[in-house]
Amino acid sequence: MKVTWEEPGWHDLGWERLAAGVGRRRLPVWDCTVGLVAGAGGALLIDAGSSLAEGATLRLEAQKLAGRRVDFLALTHVHFDHVFGAAAFAGAHVLAAEGTGNEFEKVGREALCADAVRNGLDARAAEEAADTLVVPHEEVGGTLTVALRNGPEVLLVNAGPGHTQGDLVAVVPGDPTVVFCGDLVEESGEPQAGPDAVPSHWPAALDRLLALGGEDALYVPGHGAVVDAAFVRAQRDALATRFGVSRRGVD
Repeated sequence: MKVTWEEPGWHDLGWERLAAGVGRRRLPVWDCTVGLVAGAGGALLIDAGSSLAEGATLRLEAQKLAGRRVDFLALTHVHFDHVFGAAAFAGAHVLAAEGTGNEFEKVGREALCADAVRNGLDARAAEEAADTLVVPHEEVGGTLTVALRNGPEVLLVNAGPGHTQGDLVAVVPGDPTVVFCGDLVEESGEPQAGPDAVPSHWPAALDRLLALGGEDALYVPGHGAVVDAAFVRAQRDALATRFGVSRRGVD
């Protein structure tokens, strides 16, 4: 028997539908993006929000949209605004770029908590999230395909280093193809390069994104509005200039 799956109203819950079974939500305060890929038999969330409370809200919204709980949670990188809500997704298989677990240990929960508070997160909320920080169950060194039953196959790619030592992106093939870029791409502000960034490799990481998605894909930044390939290419060139990366290193 053929099973058909009817999509609910994404807009009613504050989500932006990008393709069949694919959408994203721009969260308040830091304008961080969370993505959802859903089919009748599986759902994958991309990033988890900046606190346990935000993660719990996202979990309920994702369940309403997908008609089931989140089966997979992909974390694009280690920064608090993308990972601090992860503990709200009990039972989900958590994936991240290779080395993320070591980065959590290297940076330390106290340092992550302090960074969150420094950026404006309530101290108690930051402490709760840091205390329950989820270590990835599986790390992606190259590529990994997540097959959602009766739904799309999502290609997870360790596209970094760039914004951090390990930047995981999610590619959802279709019409259009949707690429969730994490903070390798930012639209609502200049790309942020903290002490864990690898500027010399960042332009090359954006070249990999462009090769994965192609000219007609929708590129979903970690912060800001959805962009096209021309925007990603322009940001790659700007980063190459900003960090003094040779053009031969990016073409």
